[in-house]
Amino acid sequence: MSLAEALQHGDLTRLPSRREEDWRWSDLRGLIRALPPAAPAFSGALPPGPFAARFPAERLCLVNGRGPDTIEIAAGENARLGLRLVAAGEGQGDGEGQGGGEGYVGRLRLTLGAGASLVLLQTHEALTGGYLAQTDLEIVLGPGARLERLVLVADAADAVAVTLSHVHLAEGATFVETVLTTGARRQRLETRLTHAARHSAATLSGLYRLAGRRHADLTSLIRHEAPQARTDQLVRGVVDDQARGVFQGRILVQPGADGTDSRMGHHALILSDRAEVDAKPELEIYADDVSCAHGATVGALDAEALFYARQRGLSEAEARALLSDAFLGAVLDRIVDPELEAVGRAWLEAAVSPEVGPGAETLA
Repeated sequence: MSLAEALQHGDLTRLPSRREEDWRWSDLRGLIRALPPAAPAFSGALPPGPFAARFPAERLCLVNGRGPDTIEIAAGENARLGLRLVAAGEGQGDGEGQGGGEGYVGRLRLTLGAGASLVLLQTHEALTGGYLAQTDLEIVLGPGARLERLVLVADAADAVAVTLSHVHLAEGATFVETVLTTGARRQRLETRLTHAARHSAATLSGLYRLAGRRHADLTSLIRHEAPQARTDQLVRGVVDDQARGVFQGRILVQPGADGTDSRMGHHALILSDRAEVDAKPELEIYADDVSCAHGATVGALDAEALFYARQRGLSEAEARALLSDAFLGAVLDRIVDPELEAVGRAWLEAAVSPEVGPGAETLA
């Protein structure tokens, strides 16, 4: 069951529903009453894209799911790349539901050869609204390869979007991922990562800043299948108004994966009585001599910190934004590449200031 299957077969019964444990907080079958027509090939001109000036690099585009289906980084090569995943409809809508209303499925395979290194800025952009979309990414890292990926997701407020990343790590490979999102009508960003050989390492970070009636679901499955591999995961979120944040993280340590070091944490702030956060961190361990931990917290802004911020002349809205920014900033501190970190901080500054919008100030 998946959104991709439903769109490809025109069959609503193939949508995942709340009866499936992993989808009970992000039910699609109860939300979608009719499947839209397939999005056509886009023939218009795309704007440069967000943060083009801050992150100069070659850029590849998937528009309405169409574009390159493979990206290969040769063994030993060092590269920087921008990947744009654009929902455009037939023309360029306003990203708030005017125009669009189409569906598409996109697929892309990214491979890094032995010893290769890639810094990737991946942006999800909405030039139309009302779309249903699923994008499947397969990411394969060869022995000793390294990938650092920053994912900025700016879906339309009325969109339903699923992004599924399958990541496979060979011996000694390193994967660093940071996902930042403002949600959608229904949005799921899922990473399934496999440590297939010893001494691989993964650092997974996520951040959601939700307002209005937006929904974001950050789900991950980390499979440790080989000894001496490491995972460090941190997700933080802030939800306001009637928004809903979902975190589902599962670490699975298979027999023989001795020496595994795997940690997971999720922490969220709720700024409104009508907002909601659902969290389910899990550990499943079938090996000895492992070090694993997980935890989750959900709370409100500290009233005393808010009071002192107000005493320094800030309005309540400014004080709440400042404290939220500081809370979420711990995720951005984990970004290694300086240019990616600068992009992430610019995104967060815009996300905390709704009148601007993430990336809007750089779309020129």
